[in-house]
Amino acid sequence: MSTAVSAAAEATTRDTQAPDLIRPYGDTTGDGMVQVSFTLPIPHDKRAEGAALQLAKKMGIEPALLVHAKAMGPDFTFFVVYGSVNHLVDLREVKVVEREYPLLSAKEVNAAIKSRLRRKLVVVGACIGTDAHTVGIDAILNIKGFAGEKGLEYYREIKVVNLGAQVLVPDLVARAKTEKADAVLVSQVVTQKDAHIHNTTTMSAAFREAYPAGKVPLLVAGGPRFEEGSAGKLGVDHIFGKGTTPGEVASYLVHMLAEKKEHAR
Repeated sequence: MSTAVSAAAEATTRDTQAPDLIRPYGDTTGDGMVQVSFTLPIPHDKRAEGAALQLAKKMGIEPALLVHAKAMGPDFTFFVVYGSVNHLVDLREVKVVEREYPLLSAKEVNAAIKSRLRRKLVVVGACIGTDAHTVGIDAILNIKGFAGEKGLEYYREIKVVNLGAQVLVPDLVARAKTEKADAVLVSQVVTQKDAHIHNTTTMSAAFREAYPAGKVPLLVAGGPRFEEGSAGKLGVDHIFGKGTTPGEVASYLVHMLAEKKEHAR
């Protein structure tokens, strides 16, 4: 290949790649336009609208356009502000937590459990504390599943015990012991005042106190507001975020089962 052709090919490749530095997009590429919403603890009037624009300016949105303002009762106002920011995003500094295990089909999951455990894998799931939102845990456990995938109840080599909502941590620990659970799945949707963080760390501590070292079931937490990579800080084995499918959870459990068996050798 000639030098000229090689240089042209390299330039084409470079041009088709995403740039390292980008800005938000609104009307035209790189215009920096963003839309944000927030609530201020003041009644809705002209002063409140001025306060919203002041906040937007301090956030770096300038010029800012107030596109929506609505009273939320007598003492609060909800705002939507649209405007331009000068901030750049450096894609080279973005940290992505990559999945460390392959996605398996239901058939592959069943085969792996049967060959490695020679019994059913026992999974106990619940929403703990005062969290009454079972949509997340049901999407993973119930046979109807989520996003076109059937839940763990569909897998013939998995025994599912779904305790439902508002389960106290001591009750979860006791049931996990009774069922001889291999894994405990906890869903947390309510996040006010970091309730999901508190509940998860409390649950983790309770299991580690109730079980001998090395005998604690896999502890898995899921919910839309958990930070990626925060499992260690929360004392659990894994965190699943929004959009997680039953197949991902089943594949993870098989992956950890294989890893656990390898370490036991």
